[in-house]
Amino acid sequence: MTVPKLRFPEFRDAGEWEEKEVGEIFNVTRGEVLSMTLVRDAKTDDAPYPVFSSQTKNNGLAGFYSQYLYEDAITWTTDGANAGDVNYRQGKFYCTNVCGVLLNKDGYANPCIAALINSVSRKYVSYVGNPKLMNGVMSKIVIPFPSPSEQQKIADCLSSIADRITAETQKLDTLKAHKKGLMQQLFPAEGETLPKLRFPEFRDVGEWKPLPIGEKVDLLSGYSFDGVDISEDSLGVRLLRGINITEGVIRHSQDIDRYYLGSTEKLEKYTLQDNDLVIGMDGSKVGKNSALITSLDSGALLVQRVARLRTDCLASIQFIFQQINSTKFHAYVDRINTSSGIPHISAKQINDFQVCFPCAEEQQKIADCLISLDELIAAQTQAIDTLKTHKKGLMQQLFPSVEEVKG
Repeated sequence: MTVPKLRFPEFRDAGEWEEKEVGEIFNVTRGEVLSMTLVRDAKTDDAPYPVFSSQTKNNGLAGFYSQYLYEDAITWTTDGANAGDVNYRQGKFYCTNVCGVLLNKDGYANPCIAALINSVSRKYVSYVGNPKLMNGVMSKIVIPFPSPSEQQKIADCLSSIADRITAETQKLDTLKAHKKGLMQQLFPAEGETLPKLRFPEFRDVGEWKPLPIGEKVDLLSGYSFDGVDISEDSLGVRLLRGINITEGVIRHSQDIDRYYLGSTEKLEKYTLQDNDLVIGMDGSKVGKNSALITSLDSGALLVQRVARLRTDCLASIQFIFQQINSTKFHAYVDRINTSSGIPHISAKQINDFQVCFPCAEEQQKIADCLISLDELIAAQTQAIDTLKTHKKGLMQQLFPSVEEVKG
């Protein structure tokens, strides 16, 4: 039967949902080409309408424009890495030609139907060449549709969760902006040796000393492990690879974690310890992917293209981590990264990065302050992830399973 597992009480006896092709209830069209030089970064009186494109972050928001094409419609990404992503767009908006558009018929363009289509749309993405989900294929997708009144009930429920996620995301952005601004005050500006903001007990201590971080740390690049000894079998020794390192955090999942099954007899120097600083040395986020090792990853083996920085002074490594995590280091990496290939930074270039160092006590004070903010940011990120997981689980209950939908 084409009914969801979870239904609001007033609809439990309403019968099965009606299956229809998307093209039966929507006018299926596509956005138009727009020169991005005409798009404003911020909303203004002259450019009040949002522009959506799959090539950008922020849920596809590319900026703002003086004209609009559509109002209260559903869009989807037609090609590229995000092909098949479906979103409901409320109000007047413009979208580029990498977006398909489902124009309203009989009130079907709403968050409920957008989420319903999104729950199955990726099944229909073609991966021959560039991933794509074109208009003709979208039109033929069969979806079970509830009555308008049940649609509205589900839409209201999902919208309330989406609003909460938006509010929590804004809190996260505020925390990140606060930390960024604070770091600009706590660290000396380029060419200076004193910060604008200093804790009271250190105001008369004197200037900071500029040094390349290579004089403060022992840096080691990872080992090139033989592929035949690398496995998904967790009985081996965990490997710390570049893909495990994100911005400030080590991440793990069954999809990315790998283990070493060979002999570790001569690999002691590649074994990670608590408070080692690891930096991804290549990839699109080179210079931004760095993190401190915790007890969870202590004992893991360091893989090539990852740098390990170590010092006996906890204050220094925590202080250096915050400097590596700053816009100053990111700008430094961008300056030296002139290759047209995969972005990359060498061990020497990391060692040569110059930092102004105060005394160990002041380093620790600054590190403690910024780490407390990192903990708040991590907690807020986890709260958002929990809400997203809750929403995903609820949708799986509120919509009939994908297996029940005819393709």
